Amino acid sequence: MTERNFYGRGLPAMDTRQLTGKLIVIEGSDGSGRSTQISLISNWLERIGYPTVTVGLKRSTLVGEELESAKQGNVMSPITHSLFYATDFADQLENRIIPGLRSGFVVLADRYIYTLMARDIVRGENEQWIKGVYGIALVPDAVFYLQVPPKVLAERNLRKNLVLDYWESGMDIRRSGDRYECFIQYQTKLRQTFTAMKDTYGFQIINGNRLTRTITNELQAKIEGILRPAQTPSVKQTSAKKVKTGGKTA
Repeated sequence: MTERNFYGRGLPAMDTRQLTGKLIVIEGSDGSGRSTQISLISNWLERIGYPTVTVGLKRSTLVGEELESAKQGNVMSPITHSLFYATDFADQLENRIIPGLRSGFVVLADRYIYTLMARDIVRGENEQWIKGVYGIALVPDAVFYLQVPPKVLAERNLRKNLVLDYWESGMDIRRSGDRYECFIQYQTKLRQTFTAMKDTYGFQIINGNRLTRTITNELQAKIEGILRPAQTPSVKQTSAKKVKTGGKTA
């Protein structure tokens, strides 16, 4: 049984060998098609026999509603913003992610700590402090980052909502100027931060500026490789092969 790792000290008294499920993360900004892919992948997994749990930002029963309410006022400081989301994540980790993995489920995360860390870094928070805050997080089995050009993100968000979100435009750190330009600058910085984090956290970058089905097919193939890895020849099979080849393996 494989023991899972945490990014830091993790949670106390946690035997990660009991967490037999898989944790799959799909990252990406609003408008990247992330939530659509989560829904399609979840339905596909259920159809082929894998029970699934979906988690995401602002879904904590502890602080989810309070966080959404606080965002409506557009007055949170960067540190308050950071700690609210960290609490939201910690509650879901303890009460949804870990129980799901312990039950052998595939846990699909509609964003994980990487969005939270990238946002905090762009807002000027200390990177080492941020890493310490999220040291409780489990290392996922895979992280897929749907990368979409900022201008395409803006177009998609405007088509859907008719207005660009205050927080997704980084208006809390600039507070003035054209919101569209703020959105482009903020999303460009987020993209640069994700790119810088890629090697450290093992992201797989997926081109999100394609047809939905094309992206889904690529994600399904990658996830299937995680759920059904190539079988290693058993000792009995290897021994039989040696006998057939005169003691040499082919």
